[in-house]
Amino acid sequence: MAPSRNGMLLNPHFHKDWQKRVRTWFNQPARKIRRRKARQAKARLIAPRPVGGPLRPQVRCPTIRYHTKVRAGRGFTLEELKAAGIHKKTARTIGISVDSRRRNRSTESLQANVQRLKEYRSKLILFPRKASAPKKGDSTEEELKMATQLAGPVMPIKSVHKKEKARVISEDEKNFKAFASLRMARANARLFGIRAKRAKEAAEQDVEKKK
Repeated sequence: MAPSRNGMLLNPHFHKDWQKRVRTWFNQPARKIRRRKARQAKARLIAPRPVGGPLRPQVRCPTIRYHTKVRAGRGFTLEELKAAGIHKKTARTIGISVDSRRRNRSTESLQANVQRLKEYRSKLILFPRKASAPKKGDSTEEELKMATQLAGPVMPIKSVHKKEKARVISEDEKNFKAFASLRMARANARLFGIRAKRAKEAAEQDVEKKK
């Protein structure tokens, strides 16, 4: 049938070889089994060390959008290790991750991570290199018998949310104007230098008048 009037010219494509371009995923179940067996083999190989890897520090996410969240970092700083009394070379041998690039910007984060290291050190069961000749700092035979391989992450970080109880809004809070106070704070910061200069000049003029 011929097209009528000013319509679109039909150009149907019904001979595409679509079956050649289909992406199948039949190896997914077998890969899942393979990954699981690899994890189990790795766990057996590194036993009795934890499966989840070394101990990680507690850090805050960067930027103003995410800095309220706490997560696991790359490694402990040299300052944190020094405060906890652990040598940086010894730390890596007893399952503590070290990051020489990170810096401590606040006392709170330093104290939190030092406390984390001390808690880990108190719970740590350290196997001797030679069972016949244990050294100072190695765990006792009773503690070695109690040792089991940890499956998840070592000392997982939990974010604590403090809920505030509902209360009546005070009169001061009702009368508070956030936008006006912000504008005033910005103006005060901008004019701080000029006002200080004027006050200094006024004080000098008063001294001259008294003379």
